Amino acid sequence: MGTFTDRLWDETKQIRAAIDELDFLQQLGAGTLPLDVFRTYIEQDALYLEGYTRALALLAARSPDPGTAGFWATASATAATVELSLHNELLTGGSLPPATGTPTHSTACLAYVSYLIATAATESYPVAVAAALPCFWIYAEVGRRLAAEAKTVLDADPAHPYAKWVTTYDSQEFQDEVLRARELTDTAAEKATDAEREAMVVAFGIAARYELMFWDTALYPQPWPA
Repeated sequence: MGTFTDRLWDETKQIRAAIDELDFLQQLGAGTLPLDVFRTYIEQDALYLEGYTRALALLAARSPDPGTAGFWATASATAATVELSLHNELLTGGSLPPATGTPTHSTACLAYVSYLIATAATESYPVAVAAALPCFWIYAEVGRRLAAEAKTVLDADPAHPYAKWVTTYDSQEFQDEVLRARELTDTAAEKATDAEREAMVVAFGIAARYELMFWDTALYPQPWPA
């Protein structure tokens, strides 16, 4: 019958198929995404990571045992140091166009991080874990696919601006982290009530939709109302 996270994955297959078809990711894999669009994405992702680290820290504080708390705390620290360091390097390394101003949250970015922090702070631990999982899991799958699609581009130009981003999220270390996050989500589901498990399904689906919106609005912005 599979695991609970298998169910989450299956129930979001249409959302994930739509993610795979996004023009942003298609162009990123082909190496044709405009550099200014990639810069916008990295700027927004840096803002997102600042909020995501807070959500993971809340998960650590609410974890049922020290080992689980250690995983979420380490993931929070990694997002705050390793991943943000990569983003800052991309933004200041000279391979992308210069900044045109101080970045501010897009509508999708602010909605996503606000949802994750609110869920981590106010919902039960199992529901909060389910909301956090898509950022691990969907990112890993997208990274794995992009690495394969972009191989020709990256082999021809290992210093391509997209190379470090793609290889980071396709790394075995990141893939292993995703497996552990899935295991913890499955464990949480086993101990959850029926109502909590249904709420976990909803939370995972909402976060998966935000993943789609986040990537799509990098190429097709949805400005704030005037």
